[in-house]
Amino acid sequence: MRKALVIGSGAGGATVARKLQEQFAVTVLEAGPEFRPLKAGLRKIEKIKRAGLLFHEREIELIFPSMRIQKTGDGMVLVSGSGTGGTTTIATANALRLDHDLLALGIDLSREFEELAGEIPITTAHQQKWSKITRLLFQTFENMGFEPRPMPKMGFFETCTGCGRCVLGCPNGVKWDSREFLRSALELGATVRTGVRAARVVIEGGQALGVEARVGLRREFIPADVVVLAAGGLGTPRILESSGIPGEPRLFVDPVLCVAAPWKNADQNADLPMPFFIQREHDIISPYFDHLSYFFNRGWKPPAGDILSLMIKLADEDTYTVGGRKAGKVLTGKDRERLEDAVGVCVEVFGRLGVPKGSLFLGTLNAGHPGGALPLLSSSAATFHDSRLPRNLYVADSSLLPRSLGGPPILTIMAMAKRVAKIVSAGFARA
Repeated sequence: MRKALVIGSGAGGATVARKLQEQFAVTVLEAGPEFRPLKAGLRKIEKIKRAGLLFHEREIELIFPSMRIQKTGDGMVLVSGSGTGGTTTIATANALRLDHDLLALGIDLSREFEELAGEIPITTAHQQKWSKITRLLFQTFENMGFEPRPMPKMGFFETCTGCGRCVLGCPNGVKWDSREFLRSALELGATVRTGVRAARVVIEGGQALGVEARVGLRREFIPADVVVLAAGGLGTPRILESSGIPGEPRLFVDPVLCVAAPWKNADQNADLPMPFFIQREHDIISPYFDHLSYFFNRGWKPPAGDILSLMIKLADEDTYTVGGRKAGKVLTGKDRERLEDAVGVCVEVFGRLGVPKGSLFLGTLNAGHPGGALPLLSSSAATFHDSRLPRNLYVADSSLLPRSLGGPPILTIMAMAKRVAKIVSAGFARA
């Protein structure tokens, strides 16, 4: 049986591994450890916050090792997951099909989306459990002429207990994440190695021979017949650059900004995050308690239960400046104009609820959906393979997206990954 290496165990990597293991001997390399939900309760963290000991976002890595923090050149916080399941473990399990840009290229993933709907429980039944404040916000958006829609969620949300900890790792097994696909791959015989960070793809004669990885303090060469990179919108481009294959000088991140208000006993921190959303041209707006802002933004004062927040998720321009993908991302003037416009909508919502503008406060500008460094083009629409890559090296993550989605990307990434896995199986499964 031929060997396949999959780099990353998030939405793309776990999906590819599950499919390829049917015909390949698959090894998944995950840079992080086994995922563990945040154990500390919010009250304990509140005590630390009140003591003034939370002053930089990177401290979250000490409290919650599965979350990784970086900062861009203009101070925006980039959040990602580290460990089995990737960022899906700290996401809110939203299941939106956002493939309009792919359809424009002639890429129809309808079959892949249908397959995912048969493999993953997707529901809006959580609507039955909405809190009074969530229903009030929904009605307010309707009264303003918007068309709010319940957010489809991956998992068993009809049994959700309302702990509000989706982004900290669901403690009750309600939320679906890509570890489920990873477990399926393991049951079929795949191998998952944690704490193994892929450094570069070893390429000779136009062929990928395998991956050079860092395992603790040593380096190890891991051979393979096929390599699939799914290390995320920041990780995959770095591996490609180290392998002598630079991606496009572009990066989008889907910035998030919350507009919050004091609201006695809102208890949004213990509510389902993003229960519904409104879709606008360049953003979505949804109720969301931002734990990152609450932990580290001094404007977000305890107790957490007295804060009510709306999240703006923006489809940003794919700008990138010289200086490395980590620090090179900056928001453009147009991005900031669009954010300001969305803030205005949130201000109006709160105004209709009787909250004066002067009492509102903003969250920490952050982002968690980087991508676009190796975008699909009309020339690669059929093959899902960039001409710069060796024929046995593929990418299966948000790097393939042509533009920022400005919304939850997980389902769309998995649909793309399914297509990649089918193409690889058809082309390389035979010895």
